Amino acid sequence: MDKHLHIVTHDVPWPADFGGVVDLFYKIQALHKAGIKIHLHCFHTTRPEQSILNRYCESVHYYQRKSIYASLSLTIPYIVKSRNSEALLENLKKDNYPILLEGIHCTYWFNKGMLNDRQVFVRLHNVEYRYYHQLAKLEKNIIKKIYFRIESMLLKQYEKQLARKARYLCVSMEDALIYKNELGADKIYFLPVFLPWNQPNADKGSGSFCLYHGNLSVNENEKAAEWLLSEVFNELKIPFVIAGKSPRPALKALAHKHPHTCIVVNPSDYEMQDLIKKAQLNILPSFNNTGVKLKLLNAVFNGRHCLVNEQASKGTGLENICFQANDAAGFRKAIEALYKEPFTEKNMQHRSAALKNLYCNEENARQLIAWIY
Repeated sequence: MDKHLHIVTHDVPWPADFGGVVDLFYKIQALHKAGIKIHLHCFHTTRPEQSILNRYCESVHYYQRKSIYASLSLTIPYIVKSRNSEALLENLKKDNYPILLEGIHCTYWFNKGMLNDRQVFVRLHNVEYRYYHQLAKLEKNIIKKIYFRIESMLLKQYEKQLARKARYLCVSMEDALIYKNELGADKIYFLPVFLPWNQPNADKGSGSFCLYHGNLSVNENEKAAEWLLSEVFNELKIPFVIAGKSPRPALKALAHKHPHTCIVVNPSDYEMQDLIKKAQLNILPSFNNTGVKLKLLNAVFNGRHCLVNEQASKGTGLENICFQANDAAGFRKAIEALYKEPFTEKNMQHRSAALKNLYCNEENARQLIAWIY
């Protein structure tokens, strides 16, 4: 008998060009390969419809996300209220197939009790209230800071309210512990993210620069880049490159302050992958300890040595294949040592052994299917 599944995504999952949709697209691809008949429902704002999704899905539906003015609420977070389509509910109720809701974002009707007769799983991308709390702490624009604070407060109430209703699929063990211990969830499973890479593909030998990469319009990433420039590479004379989307003028000026530091603005996907591959050291500190960082997974699959702090790697399964430091002095010391260490076959074998079981799309698809059916 055919196995059908509704998947509701918070955005259109192609192109898989930012962290929030990589897991979505490659999960859909892996489930299709495993024989699942997928009925995809995509919310969207600016991302257009994508015909490639029809290759992997029995049906694809698109729903316009509502504006902030049409989604104002004193109790429901904007990321949820703006995705409350009546058409989605009607489509879900046409059959009795199980439902996978991608993110807290897509749980409006489930929380309202409209899907109580259905088998529903919620994929957690982050502990959202903590993520927004951190965005608020780092934000410089006062209007955005107020929005992030309000959204964080609403999300904490909402996530706690939802916690015992849902069966959760977390991207990190750290998120699972927070949902169990802090929010009271009792049905929670760890399911690693689905990725475009099957095995490590790093070049052996040495590179000639260190790299930080990320979407630089996200304040968490901007803060990490600023910290590396101001606190770490201000005292090191080792070449350091920052690469990413839409940096603000202040960050560009800071990156060009020293002759050994620079910034690559809006690199193409090919250019970004080339930088990751050629770097001697991918340096990826984080100021947020929820979810899993797709840029870190990109680096461990495609780059040489990786240096992080505890917040970047805790609960991801990557702790033993990344080098770690937790303050500026520790980062400087580690960078000086690793810059002289070639990436060897032994390093590659160690990394392959750690990744092959944890981040295997086929195995993780089998596990997901077993939970659902």
